[in-house]
Amino acid sequence: MDSVENIRVGPLPADSPYMKPFRLYYIQNGKEKNWDLIRAHDSVAIIVFNKTRNVLIAVKQFRPAVYYGLVAEEYEKTGKVDLQKFPPKDAITMELCAGIIDKDLPTNEIAREELIEECGYDVPVDRIEEVMQFRSGVGTTGSLQTLYYCEVTDSDKVEGSGGGVGDEIIEVVEIPLDEAKEIIKQGTKHTSPPGFLFGILWFLTNKAPKL
Repeated sequence: MDSVENIRVGPLPADSPYMKPFRLYYIQNGKEKNWDLIRAHDSVAIIVFNKTRNVLIAVKQFRPAVYYGLVAEEYEKTGKVDLQKFPPKDAITMELCAGIIDKDLPTNEIAREELIEECGYDVPVDRIEEVMQFRSGVGTTGSLQTLYYCEVTDSDKVEGSGGGVGDEIIEVVEIPLDEAKEIIKQGTKHTSPPGFLFGILWFLTNKAPKL
């Protein structure tokens, strides 16, 4: 997963299927303003709890955006990336199972597909419970994310599935509940996105079995 090399930066193609940068012009309180934005897909994310072993199910993957955040200052000065100084493993994040909404399907059906493709669990949609909807990237995209909760068992696991599709490289990880509590302790530092941290906090507050 962290075997990453030949890193370079180029302009965003106009036909990118994932994002469209643009500038929004508007008048607020009588003053002309503008804001640079990105049109991006809405998404789903799923908090997954395996009841058989009392563990949360998450995914790990290399995130180019996180990596560039680490190397941007040096790259913009030198045009190079020092892989020894900035090992790609530092940009591997732990996240909720998630995916963009790029199909004309109900969001719970898309969540079910992501659960199979990324984590390898096959469950009916009536076991996927909507938690809430919220806006992410409020300074750049304002995309809508629908958060779900799903309880699975070992019997829901499909042999040979999970780990992503196509050229995705995803590792499925299990988080014991005592470790989950450590993740959200004050003072911790993460590469994980806030949605992952919020998902753990929501689970511990609302669904975690009483120990």
